Parts: sequence; C-alpha cells; structure tokens
Amino acid sequence: MSELPANDVATVSFGERLANSQAFSKLFRDGMTLVEETATYLDGPGRLESKKLDRNAALAYATESMRLTTRLMQLASWLLLHRAVKEGEMSLAQANKEKAKVKLTAADNDDNNYKVLPEKLRHLIDRCRHLHGAIRRLDLTMHAKPDPAQIRPDDNPVERQLGLLKAAFEREQPEYG
Repeated sequence: MSELPANDVATVSFGERLANSQAFSKLFRDGMTLVEETATYLDGPGRLESKKLDRNAALAYATESMRLTTRLMQLASWLLLHRAVKEGEMSLAQANKEKAKVKLTAADNDDNNYKVLPEKLRHLIDRCRHLHGAIRRLDLTMHAKPDPAQIRPDDNPVERQLGLLKAAFEREQPEYG
C-alpha cells in the first residue's frame, strides 16, 4: 500500500459524497413517487376531470399537464443520473457531462392557466415546483467548482466540505407529499 506524501491531501469529492447522502436518497424517493403519482392521476382521475372542463380550461389542462410531464421527466433524468453516481455506475464528472442534456432551467408558468386547473393538478404542479427548486439547489452545490482564489493553504478541507453541506441543507426543506 502506498502512502501519500505529507504535503498531499486526498481530495474528497463533495458532489459524490452529497449523491450518497440521506438527503439525496429522500429527494430521489420523493421525486420518483411524484412521477408515479402524476402518471396515475393523468391517466385516470385527471383524464375524467379534463373531460368535464370547458374548452378554454381543457386547453389549459392539456398545456399544463404537458409542461408538468416534461418537467418531471427532466427531474427524473437528473435523479437517475445521480443515483448512478451513488451506486458507482458512473463518476460525478461523467454525470456532469450527461446532465448537460437535462434542462433544469426555471419553469415557465402561466398563472391564467393555473387558476382554471383542477385542484389535484395544481397540487401536483406545486409539488413539482418544490422538487425542481430542491434539485436545482442540490445541482448547484454538487457541481460547483471551487474558487481557487478563496482556498488558502491553511484551510481545512474537511471544514470546507462540512460548510458546503451545511449551506446545502440549511435552506427550508419543503415537503413533497
């Protein structure tokens, strides 16, 4: 077994550690549950509710359900990529390259459409917005590049990692269910 020279520091990948955290596991479960609940609703009760809507509300329903489905598929893709990191199937660097295909940009909203939607669909949209925000914050934290100008030689890498973790999870944690 080779030893590191005294002046070398073994780098701990903050992003990979975060992908292995309990918080990520909960986010993954909540996200996949939301995908399933949304699909069940849209294929069942939502389909029946949409048939009872007037023409304009039905158009809003179709538009917003499509937006919701697209947004959830993007979020599920991000979650699955990072689960692969957690399970050692790919590195965080590989996931970072692949995640470029996943759009985590701010969701476009139409408040006029939202107002005429059935309550259950509005609830699913709200949960998706919360999940989207949590994933965006986690993504920014996991894939942040350290600023070399802010790293001092006397900095403790463990303290820096703990500070990043604390910052990532101090924000209000919304409920998804």
